[in-house]
Parts: sequence; C-alpha cells; structure tokens
Amino acid sequence: MKENQIRLPNSFELFMVMGLFLAIMYFSLAVLQLPIHLALLAVWFVLIFLGLRLGHTYDNLQKSIVTGIFTGLEAVLIIIFVGTLIGAWIAGGVVPTLIYFGLQIIHPSIFLLATLLICALTSLATGTSWGTAGTAGIAMMGIGESFGLPLPLVAGAVISGAYFGDKLSPMSDSTVMTASLAKVDLLAHVRSMLFVSFPALIISGLMFLVAGFFFTRRGNDIGLVTDNIQALSANFNVSWYMLIPMVVVLVMLAKGVPAMLTLAFGSVLGVVWATIFQGIDVISAIHTLYSGFVIESGIPFVDLLFNRGGIESMLGVIAIMILALGLGGLMDHLGILTVLTITLAKWVTNAGRLTSSTIFAAFLGNFFGSAGYVSLITGCKVTEKSYDDLKIDRRVLSRNMETGGILTAPLVPWADNGIYMAAVLGVSTMSYLPFAWLNLIGLAIALFYGFSGKFIWYTEDTEEEVKEDRGNKVVLEEKMEQPIS
Repeated sequence: MKENQIRLPNSFELFMVMGLFLAIMYFSLAVLQLPIHLALLAVWFVLIFLGLRLGHTYDNLQKSIVTGIFTGLEAVLIIIFVGTLIGAWIAGGVVPTLIYFGLQIIHPSIFLLATLLICALTSLATGTSWGTAGTAGIAMMGIGESFGLPLPLVAGAVISGAYFGDKLSPMSDSTVMTASLAKVDLLAHVRSMLFVSFPALIISGLMFLVAGFFFTRRGNDIGLVTDNIQALSANFNVSWYMLIPMVVVLVMLAKGVPAMLTLAFGSVLGVVWATIFQGIDVISAIHTLYSGFVIESGIPFVDLLFNRGGIESMLGVIAIMILALGLGGLMDHLGILTVLTITLAKWVTNAGRLTSSTIFAAFLGNFFGSAGYVSLITGCKVTEKSYDDLKIDRRVLSRNMETGGILTAPLVPWADNGIYMAAVLGVSTMSYLPFAWLNLIGLAIALFYGFSGKFIWYTEDTEEEVKEDRGNKVVLEEKMEQPIS
C-alpha cells in the first residue's frame, strides 16, 4: 500500500484549528461549565483529525501524545511532592505559624504591597516561582483571607511577586534556559530584563498599595483578625522553631538542590514536626502526605483554610497537566510551530512588530503547548532569525522571550504554571488573572519599548567593531611573522 504523503498544515488549516480550540475552550468552560479535562480531550481529537488529514498515521499521532507527556513528567512529579509538602506543613504547624506571625506583624492597609515584595524577594533568593507560591504564597493567602481581602486580589499579588524574581534570578531554570536558547550571556540577559521588571514592579506596587488602602477604608474587621489569631494558637503549637522546615527548604532551593528532592525532604520535616511539636501520632502524620490535613475545629477560618493538601488533592491537577502535555506533543508533531515561523517572518519588518511577534509566539507556547519551557522554545525559534536580519541585539530577543513566555505562563488555565498556581493558591486562573498586575504591566512595557524604540539595541556597531578587531589581529599576526631586522 502506498504511504500517505505527509505535509504541513496550511494557513487556513492553522487558523481553523486555533479557532476551534478557542471555541471548544470557551463553550466548555464558560457556557457549559464542563471540567477542563473534557475540553482538552476534545481538542486532542480535533488535532488527531487534522493529523490524519495531513497524512500522519494514527500510531504516530498517539506516539506524539506520549512523547509530549514524557517531556513534562518532571513538572508532574513536582506537583505530587507539592501536595505532600502542603499536607505535612499544615500538620507540622509551619503554615499556621507563618499566618499567625503575619497577622500580628502586617497591617491590612499595606498587606498587598508586603505580599508583592515578600514573594519577590523569596523568588529572587530561591529562583522559583513555584516554590515561592507553595511556601510564602500559601501563608499570604491565609493572612489575606483573615483580613477580609478578596482572595483573587491576594493571589494576584503573590503571582506578581513570584514571577518578578523568577525572571531575574540567575538560579531560575527559566532564566538560564532563556539565555541559553537566545545565545546571550546570563548576566547580560538579567540586566536586559531589569528594564521591564523594575518599572513593572514599581507600578504594580503602587497599584497594590492603593488597593490595600481602598479595602481598608471599606472596613476590615480587626476583631475578626484577633479571633483568628486566637484560633490559630488554640489549635496549633505556634512558635519560631515551627518555621525551621521552611527555612531549610528555601536554603536548599537557593543552593540549587533539585526541586523534587527539596520538596520531599521538606515533607519529611513536616511529618517530624507534626509528630514532635503538634502531638500527632506518626501514622496519622504520614497519612497527611497522601490524604492531606484534616481538622474539625468548628471555626470556619481554620477549617476552610487548613483542610487541604496531600497527593489526593493534586490528582485532578495532575490529570489536567497530562492532558495538556499530550496536547503540546500533538501540536509539535503536526508542525504548527513551523507554519507559525513562516507566517510571522513575512510580517516582521521593524522592532515593534518583532517584539509583538516574539511575545505572541511565546504566549502560543503556553496556550497550545501548555508548558512554560515550550513557550521559551516557540518564542525563540519562531523569531530569532528576524532579530539577526534586522540587526537587533539578541538581548532584546531574550527579554521578549521571557516576557512573553514566563509572564503569561500563569495566565493560561490549562498551562502548567496556571494549573499549579490555581491548585496551590486555591483561586481559579481566570479569577486572579485581572489582578496579576506585574505580569500584565510587564507585557505592556515590553511592547512600548518595541514600538517606541526605547532600549532596543542594535548589533551593527558591534559588528563593525568586531571586524575592526579582527583586522587589527590579522595585521598584528602578519607583523609577528616578519623577521626582526
């Protein structure tokens, strides 16, 4: 039997698939209110149908799904251990102690700004937005709830701070990967990112400060805060040494210990602390790693906030991530990235269009590839040649890659970052999206630079200097070869 000839999708097929993707997601989630799992499965079969139309065999399409899932299994494993960490740290009194001290120290009017800065410093020190949200972020959500602040707004402050540091820390895997893909020195990339990140931090900080005063004026029940502090001390042993597991985990992350090992060790410490300091028997403490922490205090604040964690709580999240990774594998196998590269290359004629194209291509990596690392690849591979053609320095490429890829990563409900943040913070992606102010402002600043020409560096002068240096070197070598008279 003659084999089918495999071809790339044409522009019509590409935009048709993108339109169907958006329609399925919208009607499934917004209109029919179906689980996102079913929407992703439906999109699978749309892409499989397209693949068969393009000449691919079903067996190869299924293999591409498996390959996509395999490439993202590390993130799945991390989510499993995040579940164990949350359950064990609640049982061990780590999270309750963080919230207890936070309620005593931070005033409600500056809480949102403090959340932004605390999460920014934590992510800078550790290089991980996921680790920041899973530690300091959880505590900030609990404090914010006690202050009576809208939880999506608090989550926006957590995410804004977490991704500020994630984009700048030399210890961040995304920062290192961005510099590597763009062929830019790591510190040069970080310096380039400062032009976007610091203005975004200042503007979003002012916005969170104003929002904090606004909600304080509307009236926060300080008496309720006092009641919650008493409830925490009545149900948990709270003391400074309860924070030792968190300090150990943050130090390990800052030292570059693999995330999975760090989270596993932190979970073990949580079990030990639960046994020694919280009076929980060993078997029950170990059970929190899978089933999460369970408490029936009769106090809504305590029961709603702390009945959570464990691997069991992450099973739905893991299923979403597996389906999303399979979707990314299909997209890659069908050559949709290649078609985008060809399409965008024809449109890019100046720095503004190139900036928007890079950000858009990186965003599509999250939207269709469902993973932050995919967004960096799409942002780079789709547009890198255009930077060289327009003689724009690759520091601009790396800055736009990380802005478009990492800042949008937590804003897509079915991408790995969006799934993780929603699960850990307990707020849906679409709820906190309007309040992820640093992320949104960062995108606007990068686009402004592109179309205004601000902080867009060109390589033409550099190339002339390199040619001159090479010429001088040749002359010097020729002189050295001449005999000394």
